[in-house]
Amino acid sequence: MQSFALQQGYCYIVGINHVPVMKKLNFLLALGLVLPFSGYTQALPADADVVRKMADYVIAHAAFTFTGNNQTYATSKEIPAGVNATISDHLSAWHYPNGVLNIAMIDLGNYLKEEKYSAFAKKHVAFAFDNVAYFEALSKKGVKYKEFPFNQLIHTRVLDDCGAMGASLLDVYQTVKRADYKAYIDKAANHISKAQERLPDGTLCRPTPYKWTLWGDDLYMSVPFLARMGKLTGDNAYFDDAVAQIKHFTHYLWDPGASLYIHYYYEDLQRQGVAHWGRANGWIMLAKVQLLNDLPANHPGRNEVIADLTQQILGVARYQSASGLFHQVLDRTDSYTETSCTAMFVYSIARAVNEGWLDKRYISIAEQAWNGLVREKITPDGQLKDVCIGTNTAADLTAYYKRPAELNDFHGWGPMIEAGIEIMRYRESKKK
Repeated sequence: MQSFALQQGYCYIVGINHVPVMKKLNFLLALGLVLPFSGYTQALPADADVVRKMADYVIAHAAFTFTGNNQTYATSKEIPAGVNATISDHLSAWHYPNGVLNIAMIDLGNYLKEEKYSAFAKKHVAFAFDNVAYFEALSKKGVKYKEFPFNQLIHTRVLDDCGAMGASLLDVYQTVKRADYKAYIDKAANHISKAQERLPDGTLCRPTPYKWTLWGDDLYMSVPFLARMGKLTGDNAYFDDAVAQIKHFTHYLWDPGASLYIHYYYEDLQRQGVAHWGRANGWIMLAKVQLLNDLPANHPGRNEVIADLTQQILGVARYQSASGLFHQVLDRTDSYTETSCTAMFVYSIARAVNEGWLDKRYISIAEQAWNGLVREKITPDGQLKDVCIGTNTAADLTAYYKRPAELNDFHGWGPMIEAGIEIMRYRESKKK
C-alpha cells in the first residue's frame, strides 16, 4: 500500500520499499487524492459553517450591558449615581466597526434566511438608543471619563462618528421605523452633506491630524451612507456627491506607479503619505461596491465607478501573497499578512463578479484569499486572528509595520462575514 506526503507543490510517493519517487502535484490532482492548494492536503470546512461560527461567536460575546464598580447593569437606569459605567464589550459599543458589523449581520440574515443574525443588528441599535439619554445628560453636565458610552452618538465631530453607524441604522430602519432612528439619520445626513469639512473642490476631509487631512478610510465613512440616503429619499444629490467623492479620493490618493492607494493626503503640504496601507485600500474598495449596490443603473457616473473599481482590483491583485492573503502594507512582503484588508478585498471582488460588474475569471483572486483566511486566520470556534487595530496617519512607514494585530479586534468581523457571504453566493451559483 502506498502513502503520500505533500511538500511545496510536489508529492513523494512512498512504496513498500520506502524509496521516494517525486512526481508533479498534477499527477495526484488528476487522481483526486489531494486538494488543488499547494502545500495543503486537509479539506477546508464548508463556507456556511465558517461564516456561522464567526457570526455566532459575535452573538455569544456581545453582552449589551454596562459595567462599573465590578457590577453589571442591564440598562442605564440601573447605574447608581456617581458610577462611571462603561459598555461591557466592544461588540456592544457605538463605533464605526460596529456599523460595518451590523450591515454584515443583516446581509447574512437575509442571505441565509436566519433572523437571529439580522436581529443582532436591531438589538445593537436599540441598545444604544434606549440608553443614550442617560449618558447624554451626564455629558451636558460636563462629566467625562475614559470610554464614555455612546460618545460618538452624542457628539458628531468627524465622519467616523456617524458615517458607518448611520449606514447601518439606515439598513435597520428598513424594518424598524422608530422616530428617533429617523431623527438620527437626518442628523447624520446633515453632517456629512453640510457640516463636515471639505476641500475647495468638495472633497471630504478632516481637521486632524493636520489641517486639512484626507483619509482613505473616509470614503467608506461617507459614501455607503450617501448611497443609502439616495435610495431612501430618491434625491439624486446624494448619489452625485457619492460619485464625486470616488473621483476626488482617486485623484488625491491613487498612486499610478504602484497601482494602489496611499493612506492619506496632507492638504497643507499638498503631499501624499508614505504607506499603501492595506485597510485603507480596503475601505476605498468597499465604498465603491457599497455605492454600486444602490446607484441607479441609469446614473451617468455608474460606468465610471465600475471602471475605477476594476482598476483598483487589478492593482491590488499584483500584491496577493502565495497564501492568498494580503499584507498590512500591501507592497511590503516583510509586513504581516492582515485579516481585515484581505476580507475587504474578498468581499469586493466576489460581489463584483456576482453582480456582473467584473469578469468572472477574476473570482480566483477572491477564492484564493478566502481559502487563505479560512486556513490561517479563523480559529475552529470562529475567532479572528491578525486584525490590525485602529490606525492613525503616520509620516514613517515603520508605524504601519509595528501596528498591533490582535485577536478579535472588531475591525475584522464585518468584512469577514461579508466576504463569506459573497463566496457562498458564487459557489452556490456554480452548482445551479
